[in-house]
Amino acid sequence: MMFTSMRTKTLHLAAAFGFLALPAFAQTYVEPPLFAEKVAKKELPPLAERLPQPPIVVNPKGGQYGGDIVTLVSRPRDIRYISTYAYTRLIGYDRSLQLQPDLLERFENEDDRVFTFTLRAGHCWSDGTPFTSEDFRYYWEDVAQDPDLSPAGPPEFMMVDGKLPRFEVIDERTVRYTWDKPNPRFLPQLAGPLDPGIYRASAYLKRFHAKYADKAALEEKAKKAKLKSWAALHNRLDDMKEQTNPDLPTLMPWRITNTAPATRFVFERNPYYHRVDNRGQQLPYVDRMIMDVSASGLFAAKANAGEIDMLFRGLSMSDVPILKEGEKAKGYHTLLWPYARGTELALYPNLNATDPVWRKLNRDLRFRKALSLGIDRRTLNNALLFGLGTEGNNTVVAESPLFSPELRTLNATYDPDEASRLLDEIGLTQRNGAGIRLLPDGRELEIIVETDGESSLVVDGLTLIGEFWREIGVRLFVKPQDRTVLRNRSFAGLTVMVAAQGFDNAIPTALMPPTEFAPMRQDNYSWPKWGQYVETKGKNGEAVDMPEAKRLLELYDTWMNTGNRTVQADVWREMLRNHAENQWVIGTVAGALQPIVMRNGLMGLPEKALYSWEPTAMIGIYRADEIYWNKAAGKEARR
Repeated sequence: MMFTSMRTKTLHLAAAFGFLALPAFAQTYVEPPLFAEKVAKKELPPLAERLPQPPIVVNPKGGQYGGDIVTLVSRPRDIRYISTYAYTRLIGYDRSLQLQPDLLERFENEDDRVFTFTLRAGHCWSDGTPFTSEDFRYYWEDVAQDPDLSPAGPPEFMMVDGKLPRFEVIDERTVRYTWDKPNPRFLPQLAGPLDPGIYRASAYLKRFHAKYADKAALEEKAKKAKLKSWAALHNRLDDMKEQTNPDLPTLMPWRITNTAPATRFVFERNPYYHRVDNRGQQLPYVDRMIMDVSASGLFAAKANAGEIDMLFRGLSMSDVPILKEGEKAKGYHTLLWPYARGTELALYPNLNATDPVWRKLNRDLRFRKALSLGIDRRTLNNALLFGLGTEGNNTVVAESPLFSPELRTLNATYDPDEASRLLDEIGLTQRNGAGIRLLPDGRELEIIVETDGESSLVVDGLTLIGEFWREIGVRLFVKPQDRTVLRNRSFAGLTVMVAAQGFDNAIPTALMPPTEFAPMRQDNYSWPKWGQYVETKGKNGEAVDMPEAKRLLELYDTWMNTGNRTVQADVWREMLRNHAENQWVIGTVAGALQPIVMRNGLMGLPEKALYSWEPTAMIGIYRADEIYWNKAAGKEARR
């Protein structure tokens, strides 16, 4: 459903993800074999009693119970990404990027000001305790607003003009959040790749909260765990994101069963998960997700050797040749999904640079245009993306309803003559003996482009751009460094230009906040000090002082203060045009392919789909819980 007016909208279960009402003949649910013995011994209730009413019913082409999936992580902490791609949310995106209820039975949205959430009757956490409105109240009153547990207070996205919502518990299954003004960020944030977790497993966590348990005893427990206080103990155990506490109940399809130190982490199916298929089988189909720790540099080689069942995070387009090479011999295939990113290699001129000469130059639109026109993107495409990429600006992709084809190429074609003319017009006409232009103070026009060095594509691309720019009298020097060092230099205004990837979300819809496109965050390398100023409410950084950039802030404010999707779409389109016309970021080529290795017989993912961090949550919106082993094809699950 697309919101087009400011009337109250309610989304119901039947509309979500193509979900179905469970047919009468399927009222006898099919117990997962993994739990059959526990049910027989009455250690676990039968499936019909473990499911909420109604459960979500999906209609995949056909799935089968059983088996494990072995994948890789580069360090123990990376197991946390399962909460992204398992993608269990109160409200989530479907494959059409429309918001639908997931954990919720339904939700009501009144003009982006009043949100009423209704839970499923009988829904339980993985330990069998009820999932109710108390879990929302506990988070809001006892976690988010407890200064010991949350010194910074409730999350910023839940504040509008510095004011928190009015939170109400309507009944055991219903809660409501009310703001005086629209908060259009609220629902998209809940559907994001990082679950903000506005609820908690209260029955478990109350045992570690000083309001509900003996504080002295808790302090003693904290001391034994080498923690400073009961609050530190609570926060360690309240770990929905990091997945380090096997005792913490979950609502995800799989729950963690062991902790670090370990080289293998095992996630086992949640017996109370809320989704079933149209044959009465409870999802997920696969019993276990197993994550082995391995050096990231070995991921492609291990996939090539047939050592894993599924792998995507940690692979890149440069791995495709070696992955394709091992397919036939090792019994796997490689899906290639376009990565929905604004551009694979973006150049960020620092408009807040402390060096006054570079600051003035980077702020000159003619300079930014000249650098863009001086890049041969066709050659970059062939060298970096096998000629399969899309050349042009850092903007949204064609699959976004906000896409305008002319914005991809505006000021982003290859025209070295026009680039040279613009540089001459600025006054950069003096050159040294090597043909490199000179800055007004006599220094060479050598742009030090800093990068975190983590992407070989970015470093290789900069080498080529250096050759293109030499033709227009500009020298490029590549300076790879640690990401933390790079960010600190950027925040301090010490960088002249940074090379990194482009916009994370290149398939936005009108209901997604355009935060990346306004000068509001210090982690944008083009305007770090402007971002600091906004983030700190004027305490640090610099106020935005360019009219075209101020317009972006005005547009963002317009988006934030309306629940009208038509107005928000108009805001998006003007912001996208503003970016293309002003070249705040110089894009190059987009559309790298993300390899996804799947062992033969492992089914459930589409052959083609868009891959991104936001909004697809990697493979999240394509439902990892519907992946299964096709044993009928003779492919047995790994054990």
